[in-house]
Amino acid sequence: MSSSQEFVQYAADQCSGAGRITYRKMFGEYGMYCDGKIFALICDDQFFIKITEAGRRLAPELSEVPPYDGARAYFLIEELDDRDFLTEFITETCSELPMPKPKSKKKRNSAAQKRRSPNDI
Repeated sequence: MSSSQEFVQYAADQCSGAGRITYRKMFGEYGMYCDGKIFALICDDQFFIKITEAGRRLAPELSEVPPYDGARAYFLIEELDDRDFLTEFITETCSELPMPKPKSKKKRNSAAQKRRSPNDI
């Protein structure tokens, strides 16, 4: 079962105090980003945040479970109504996460470059 667009939008709205929240569909479910860093997954209308030491300090009672078979564990956030908690939790979590690596430009095949005339756009 995949997540509903309504749940994903609700989760994004609840997290908006932490920064610029975006999400995108990934493998039939959703990845959520804060200021360009992926910090959460939404699978089967459940909200999972990456595990960090800051997260463990802030909420040691949270369950650590995999969002899908074969995945590493994430924090399962069952209560999304406390925006203040989410803002603090996400801000602290993201402070420990690295920025994504820049995407490398694909190199063109040199044979294809040779076939192009100088007038090609």
